[in-house]
Amino acid sequence: MSVIIWLLLIPGALWLAGRVFGLERGALIMLFAGTPFVAAWTLVPLLAALAARRWAAAAVAGAVAVGMAVCVLPRALPDLDKGPTEGIALRVLTINMLYGEADAAQIVQLVRDGDVAVLAVQEFTPRGEASLKAAGIGDLLPHQQLTAARDAGGSGLYSRYPMLSQSTRDNDGGFQQATATIQPDGAAPVYLESVHPLAPAGPDMYDGWRADLREQPAAGGDGPVKILLGDFNATLDHAPLRDLIDTGYRDAAATVGKGLVPSWPAFNGGKGLVTIDHVLVDERIGVRAVAVHSVTDSDHRAVFASLTVPAAS
Repeated sequence: MSVIIWLLLIPGALWLAGRVFGLERGALIMLFAGTPFVAAWTLVPLLAALAARRWAAAAVAGAVAVGMAVCVLPRALPDLDKGPTEGIALRVLTINMLYGEADAAQIVQLVRDGDVAVLAVQEFTPRGEASLKAAGIGDLLPHQQLTAARDAGGSGLYSRYPMLSQSTRDNDGGFQQATATIQPDGAAPVYLESVHPLAPAGPDMYDGWRADLREQPAAGGDGPVKILLGDFNATLDHAPLRDLIDTGYRDAAATVGKGLVPSWPAFNGGKGLVTIDHVLVDERIGVRAVAVHSVTDSDHRAVFASLTVPAAS
C-alpha cells in the first residue's frame, strides 16, 4: 500500500516543483494549463495516506496539496485590493473569433447590453470584419484599428472614443496585435492592445510563444495606463504570463475571484476547460466586475470587464 501511495504522490510533487519554479518546457507548456485539475488530484494521495495511516506519506502529500492550493486558489477568491474605486467607468470586451466565424450579431449584442466602450478581437479575418460591420458594430464603436488576415493572425480594436494614436504590432510568432490610445470622456489617456501570442501547439511554436509573451508591453511608467486584453494562449500557471503580470498588471478575473472560470475550448455553448483569455489592467486601474460569455461558432468565450480608469488631471 505504501508503494502505491508514493506512486500517486510523486506526480503531484513534481508538478508543484515545475509550477513554482516555472519549469514548463516543450509539451509541458500545454499540459500546465491543466494545473487546477492536478491541484484537485493531489487530494487523492493525501486522503489515501491518511486512510492507510502512512503518516510520512501523509505529511508529504499534505505539503504538496497545500502548495498547489496556494498556487491555484487565490485566483478564485476576490482580492481585498481591487484597485482604485474613484475615476471613470470603462467597460471592455474581448473575443477570439475563430477565423472570423464567431456570431457577429451575438458579439454586437454583448457590446450593446454591456455598454461596452472597447472591443478587442483576435483571429480577425475579412469575413469577421464584414460580419461585424453588417451587424452594426460601427454604430456603437465607430473608431477602429483593424488588421484583418486570412489566417489566425488578424487583430482589431473597436472604440467608442476617438483614437489618439493607433497601429498594429507584429509578434515574433507571426500574429498581429492592434494597438491604440484612447481618451474616454473625463479620463486620462488609456493604452489598449488586442493580445494574441502564438499558441504553444507544437515544437516549432514553443519559442515563438515564449517570445511573444515576453514582448508584451510592461505595465507602469509615466505614460498612459495600459489595458492588455485578448487570447493570451496562457494561464496564470504559465511563468511567462506571471512575469508579465508582475511588471504591474492585475488579471481582472482573478482580482474579482473569477480566475478559474474557463474560456477555452468552448464549442457549441460549452464552458471550456482552461482560462487563456484575459483582461490585464495596469495597477492604476480598478476592477469592478468580470463576466464570461459563450459565443456561438467560436471556440473561445468572450471576457467582459468593468473597470475604473483614472480621471483626467
